[in-house]
Amino acid sequence: MSDRLMLLDTASLYFRAFYGVPDKVKAPDGSPINAARGLLDMIAKLVSTYQPTHLVACWDDDWRPQWRVDLIPTYKTHRVVEVVPHGADVEEVPDPLEAQIPLIRAELTALGIPIIGVAEHEADDVIGTLATRATTPVDIVTGDRDLFQLIDDARDIRVIYTARGMSNLETLTDVSVVGKYGVLPSQYADFATMRGDASDGLPGVAGVGEKTAATLLQTHGDLTGIRAAAQAGEGMSAGVAGKILAASDYLDVAPTVVLVARDLDVSVPAEPLGHLDDNAKDAAVALAETWNLGTSMTRALAALPA
Repeated sequence: MSDRLMLLDTASLYFRAFYGVPDKVKAPDGSPINAARGLLDMIAKLVSTYQPTHLVACWDDDWRPQWRVDLIPTYKTHRVVEVVPHGADVEEVPDPLEAQIPLIRAELTALGIPIIGVAEHEADDVIGTLATRATTPVDIVTGDRDLFQLIDDARDIRVIYTARGMSNLETLTDVSVVGKYGVLPSQYADFATMRGDASDGLPGVAGVGEKTAATLLQTHGDLTGIRAAAQAGEGMSAGVAGKILAASDYLDVAPTVVLVARDLDVSVPAEPLGHLDDNAKDAAVALAETWNLGTSMTRALAALPA
């Protein structure tokens, strides 16, 4: 079997598990475990279906980096529950999910799945860097459209999109992105910059929606070309040019916020998935018994390649 790297947008998955898996089953001490069990089931399905040889759980060491906020102060503002001066702001996370984060990290470690995060960066940036540095095909598992910018058929980098649920996974390629949005993945960051994204607190260019953004990119190639054409008054209506010019301050900084990093100090782990020895497997089973993870851990262990 040829090598294939799978990169998990881990928070995207455990949030989905938390909201999608009933919390009827508890740990022996009554603690919630629905997100932890749900994530194990997701991993079992993903590994069984796509058969990666290497798997990384990419982590938000900083879910709202200050350098992005400095450029666009509204970035993810609606998800902040506590502002921490000179530190990472506190994200709105339900207490029953917050309590499961240590267990989630423990179960990933028990399965031999490396957890990789980078200070002052989001999981998206880790994914961008590892996908860029990979020498094998890559599957990126996420419910975040921002990562569509990494899709690259020439390098066999795909997105396994979870927005419709784990029973309706979509495998997105160049053709998929063009079909959905009318732009290439390499144009997607510029497209998202102009369209904006309320879920990330990005205002976009007022009056420029998806169709207009796609048409502008089809005509002018990228945001630099669009801004130059607007300045020259060529290749678009005066109304659209006026909207682009009026958004100059935003367009000066937004691309830096939207683009995922591709040059962080991280490397693709050499250790393949499924390298657990008997002692490690016994430890994973013991963790499952302690926390009542039951068949979810069993399925995850069984899915690992021999």
